[in-house]
Amino acid sequence: MRNKYAVFLVFIVALVIIEKENNIISRVSDKLTPKQNPQTTPQPNVSATVVLKHDAPNSSLSQLEPASKNPRRRVENYTKEVIRHKDGRKHILLLATTRTGSSFVGEFFNQQVGNMFYLFEPLWHVERKLALTTGGVNASVTYRDVLQQLFLCNFTLLESFIEPPPTAHVTASLFRRESSASLCEDPVCTPVIKDVFERYHCKERPCGPLNFTLASQSCLRKVHRAIKTVRVRQLESLRPLVEDPRLDVRFIQLVRDPRAVLASRMVAFSYKYKNWKQWEVNGEVPIDDDEVKRLKGNCESIRMSAEVGLRQPAWLQQRYMLVRYEDIARYPMQKAAEMYRFSGIPFTPQVKEWILKNTQASNEASGVYSTQKNSSKQVDKWRFSIPFNLAQMVQKVCGPTMKLFGYRFVNDKDTLTNKSYSLLDKKVFHFT
Repeated sequence: MRNKYAVFLVFIVALVIIEKENNIISRVSDKLTPKQNPQTTPQPNVSATVVLKHDAPNSSLSQLEPASKNPRRRVENYTKEVIRHKDGRKHILLLATTRTGSSFVGEFFNQQVGNMFYLFEPLWHVERKLALTTGGVNASVTYRDVLQQLFLCNFTLLESFIEPPPTAHVTASLFRRESSASLCEDPVCTPVIKDVFERYHCKERPCGPLNFTLASQSCLRKVHRAIKTVRVRQLESLRPLVEDPRLDVRFIQLVRDPRAVLASRMVAFSYKYKNWKQWEVNGEVPIDDDEVKRLKGNCESIRMSAEVGLRQPAWLQQRYMLVRYEDIARYPMQKAAEMYRFSGIPFTPQVKEWILKNTQASNEASGVYSTQKNSSKQVDKWRFSIPFNLAQMVQKVCGPTMKLFGYRFVNDKDTLTNKSYSLLDKKVFHFT
């Protein structure tokens, strides 16, 4: 009889202990679970009919181990996820426009082999498809949603914009895959498949078509993530990325003298700048031309984004940095160190070695799309290729932008081609 009472008593005590443990776990879980404001938490683009996966870092307690009946294990597993999220992982977004040196600067992060998952222009696919289907309407929201998922190592949304659509998450059509070292290394680099042509194939080693599942797994294993894009025009549209508790985002906006940008684009995209070439010959540039208006619009969007960043609103505190290409070209090691310090990522010897090697390249290696540049010579090269009348028009429509970034105006051809006259004001952009 006593044994029966003893068993019953042990049973009652066990229930009390379990109940207390569950209460403690509930309080701990509440403290560990990131609080989200339902009004500011970013939502996936409702127009995209895709299933979003790979969201473990922000999973709830029940999602991590829904079938577990061991409360202690549930808390331990969730704690590991929270710690893993808060282990210093950074998400770097390099914002620029075409022909501003963004490919070169992007390599500062791409060369962080082993620690960094770097993506080169993933929004290229999004821009093309939106142009065909919606005319680019509401593109900024879609860009933001895709970037958000990529920072979470989820490629599903991006896949919906790739043509032809990937088969079983495998594609041979990812734009400039070879420019992302993370997509050309083990285990993402799979054996070559005979008779499958991949236009943007890995250059350093032969690889099969890109498997997004393997890419996602590799991304999750990396410490930091960086993306370079020339397609985002409005910094304000990216605010939900900062407010996402799963991310720790840093924005680096790269700018360049708009006169140099035009000169470079006329060489790289000559088929798009036929009117400018004609004006170069005729000597007169119509200010009401659509292409001139487009140039003005681009300068205005760059300026407005920079003004938001430099104003340092609360949501951008210690998250925005402005850097001029000209400063990087003159002092690449110093500026790279500043970018790494701002990003909160160690500046490794392998990155320093790449910078030394690729800022002293020969003229033969400095092609239109090459990231190997004799950087100090590149800064003023454009001054001898752009006619004064075109430079004058750029100054007219992009004046406020040039003043903000510290680019000096010229009043005649002789000043434009006088290398002893600097077109760059000494200017410090505070970003912390």
